[in-house]
Amino acid sequence: MSIETSEHGGRVPWGDVLLSAVAAVSWALIGMAGTAALGLHLLGADAAGSLGPMTAAVVALGAGGSVTPSGDVSAFGLKGAEATTAIQITPLGVGLVGALLLSWFFLRSLRGAGVVIAPSELLARAGSVVVLFVAMLGGLAWAGHDIITIDGSRLGLDEVTGGGGLGDITDQLPGGLGDIGDIGGLLPDQIGGLVDAKAAVGFTVDTVPTLLGGAAWAAGILVIALLASRRTPLPRGWEAVHRVVRPAASALVTVLLVAVLAGFAAAGYAAISDDNPKRIAGAALLGAPNGVWLGIPIGLLVPVDGQATGELAKLLPDPIDELLSISSDQPVTLGRLAELDGRVWLLGVAAAMMMLFAGVLAAARTPFVRARDAAVAGAPGATDVRGQSALGFAGRCALRLGVVTALALPLLAWLTEVSVDASLSVLGFDAFGAGIELHGQLGMALLLGALWGAGAGAAGALLAYASGAAGHRAAPLARGDVTAPVAQGAAELPRQPGPYSPSTPHRAPNPDTNPYLRIPDELREPGDGRRAERARPPDVYGAPTVIGPYTPPPAPSKRRPRSRSTPPPPPPPPEEGPPPPGSSRRRD
Repeated sequence: MSIETSEHGGRVPWGDVLLSAVAAVSWALIGMAGTAALGLHLLGADAAGSLGPMTAAVVALGAGGSVTPSGDVSAFGLKGAEATTAIQITPLGVGLVGALLLSWFFLRSLRGAGVVIAPSELLARAGSVVVLFVAMLGGLAWAGHDIITIDGSRLGLDEVTGGGGLGDITDQLPGGLGDIGDIGGLLPDQIGGLVDAKAAVGFTVDTVPTLLGGAAWAAGILVIALLASRRTPLPRGWEAVHRVVRPAASALVTVLLVAVLAGFAAAGYAAISDDNPKRIAGAALLGAPNGVWLGIPIGLLVPVDGQATGELAKLLPDPIDELLSISSDQPVTLGRLAELDGRVWLLGVAAAMMMLFAGVLAAARTPFVRARDAAVAGAPGATDVRGQSALGFAGRCALRLGVVTALALPLLAWLTEVSVDASLSVLGFDAFGAGIELHGQLGMALLLGALWGAGAGAAGALLAYASGAAGHRAAPLARGDVTAPVAQGAAELPRQPGPYSPSTPHRAPNPDTNPYLRIPDELREPGDGRRAERARPPDVYGAPTVIGPYTPPPAPSKRRPRSRSTPPPPPPPPEEGPPPPGSSRRRD
């Protein structure tokens, strides 16, 4: 393999680096903000507060930031009521849009560097993207704070019973309420005070945790993009990443994205038959990857520790809410969920099929040469043993996909963690409490990911080998079948046969079987009837281009200068046809 460094010769093109970083970060934040704003609007959140600060807060959460809600409630004429809330959840729908846009523009800026890229240029491009993203996230942290005020007069309580509140209800009751103490005067007065009550609930984006989380989020996205992209150059000496890591990583990322598309399709189907399709669409935009990527570890038998109390338990899908309401001291598993609803077993089947598809895709993208093909090509040490070649290829695919899945499954379990705790206390009395806790067991996710990945990699490799698809979709960088880059640093792909680049013939040219190589009879030399020497070499295809016998031009003769009285010689008779190519004669 002939490789060259980037077109800049090791120099960092700072102008192009900054422009590509601005484009990547700008489009990523635009996509995240648009997704967050549309999801909040469909959920109706903008009816209670300003959409701009809420959008900034959701984007900060989607990029690994932190938001702290707080509030102060005054009701029943009492002071000192406080509402506290703690939220730890990542809207993966917003984060996924930003990750796709950020990685696409970043990888696109690298593909013009050539077959390999200088480490300094790679670090400069990745570092500029991370720094600029953190700077823009700091602006969102400054804008992501607001106070949502809930006015009790908008609840419609003043329209109950005569439009004047509830103060005259006791007068209509038999005997009044004065016979049971002073509650007759207390109840109407305090319900009337509820009408005038106002609840101020605010939220603030935590600056320092948001900046640190945003930097880790952006760096992680770029690392995953580099490992999963099969056609992006890497520094010299990283050739093993092309053929070992990238096929398995790209296959697993592909199936995870396909699973998210299936989740969006399921949400669209549910919205058709629902009374409020906007709320389902908004929830899908913000949290469809959360539900899908939570279901994948559960479907692969990863236990999830969880508990749910209060009204927030109703937000969990069925039958998880029912299971957590019955008992929260045991983890959520696929078997326990199937005891409540037998259709949950389909989740396990879908997760297993997803892993098998990842194994087949990884095998198709892994470079592979059959042993008999290597023997025909003259490779040293090649043997025509079909079974050993298949088993060796299956073992390599199993090992690579097993390692990648062992790292990816705990990451999914960590990303889909949910922790929401809300409480409303008035003068020390707990009036309302709700909470959700879902945490996957990362150790079991690591172990089961390795087992599932190894099994799926081996099975997928055998299926791909039997069908002839093994290595069929391997990238040129993984095969090492690339040449030196041409101008502008673009990598030249392997030479393909075509009209200007004929393929290598299977046998030597033979005039007896190829009529285009036969010499016409008028070109044969007189004598014993043997063929005349061809006008072209025998290894060049095509018929001769001359149409008549080739006559060399006459040698120039030394003529004496003729006198003025001597008439000029007559012109030569015209020839039959134009002169042959390359002839120096011309008509007078």
